[in-house]
Amino acid sequence: MSVTHEKTMLKAFDRNITERAMQLARETLEIEADAIRAVHARLATDDSVGRAVALLLECGGRVVVSGIGKSGHIGRKIAATLASTGTPAMFVHPAEAAHGDLGMVTAQDAFIAISNSGETAELMSILPIVKRMGSPLIAMTGNPSSSLAQLADVHLDVSVAKEACPLNLAPTASTTVTLALGDALAVALLDARGFKEEDFARSHPGGALGRRLLTHVRDVMRSGDAVPRVTADASLSSALLEITQKGMGMTAIVDADGRPLGVFTDGDLRRLIERVQDFSKVVIRDVMHANPRRVNPEQLAVDAVRVMEEFRINQMLVVDDAGKLVGALHIHDLTRAKVI
Repeated sequence: MSVTHEKTMLKAFDRNITERAMQLARETLEIEADAIRAVHARLATDDSVGRAVALLLECGGRVVVSGIGKSGHIGRKIAATLASTGTPAMFVHPAEAAHGDLGMVTAQDAFIAISNSGETAELMSILPIVKRMGSPLIAMTGNPSSSLAQLADVHLDVSVAKEACPLNLAPTASTTVTLALGDALAVALLDARGFKEEDFARSHPGGALGRRLLTHVRDVMRSGDAVPRVTADASLSSALLEITQKGMGMTAIVDADGRPLGVFTDGDLRRLIERVQDFSKVVIRDVMHANPRRVNPEQLAVDAVRVMEEFRINQMLVVDDAGKLVGALHIHDLTRAKVI
C-alpha cells in the first residue's frame, strides 16, 4: 500500500469519526433539551417546586444537600448555587454522614436528598435519622414510587424518558434535569428573599461584580500630597508645574479653606495656547474651569465611572461632606482597581 493511499484512508477514517461525533453531539443536546422541556411541562400541573420553595423559606438553619456518585456532583453544584444566591447551604456526602458528619445537621436545617433511583443505600441509611431530628426532607428522584420519594415531605420529579448515553446507562439527561431544577429552586428562592446585586457581590468579593459593587471611591482615590492643587492666585506656570509633578493631567484650584473652586487640565492648556501668547502674567483663576465634577469618597467607584463616561472626562475631584477637597480620581485608577 502506498503512503499516499494510506494517508487518504486515514483522512476518510478521521472524517467518519468527526461526522459520528457531530451526530452524537446533536443527539445528546436534543435528548437533554427534550428532557428539560418535559419537566417544564410537568410543572404546569405539579406544584412541588412551589411547596419546596415555601419549605426552604421557612428553614431557620441551612439547606443540607446530599447525594452519591453523579448525584453527589450535581448536589455540590446545587448547594454552591444556593449559597451564592442568599440561601445558606452545604453539601454532605451520605457515606461520610453515616460515619459522623451527620452531626452537622440540626433540626433547624432542611435536607435535600438526590438519587435518580430513589433507592440509594447510603442515602437511605441516614434519612430516617434526619426525619427523626425533625428536619424537613426534599427528595429529587427519577422514581416517584421509590422509597426516598415516599419518605420525603416534598418530592421533585426529575425522571427522564431516556439518557443521552447511547447505552442508556451513564447519567446524562437525568443529571442535566436535576441540575436545571436545582437552578430553578435557587432562582425562585433568591427572588422570594429579595436578593439583589449588592447581596450577590458580598458573596463574590473576588469577582468582577464584587469589585464593581463593593469598591468605594475612598478605596481607589489619590489622597494627601498625591492630589494636585494650587490656590486661586497661583500663576499658570505654578499650576503647570503641579500638573507635571503629580501626573494626573490636571490640578485642582482651591480656596483658603481647601474647597475646590475649579480645575485646570491638559485639555484646557491646549485650548489656551490657541488664544494666549504670553503665559507669564496669566493667573490660574482666570483660566480655570469652574464648578468641576466631583464625587464623595463614600460613593461607589462605579458611580464615578458613570459620571466620567457621561461627561467624557478622565479626572474627578473627591470632596467630603463639608465640601473640602480630600482626594482625586483618574480613570486609570479605576482601571487598575478593575472597576472598569
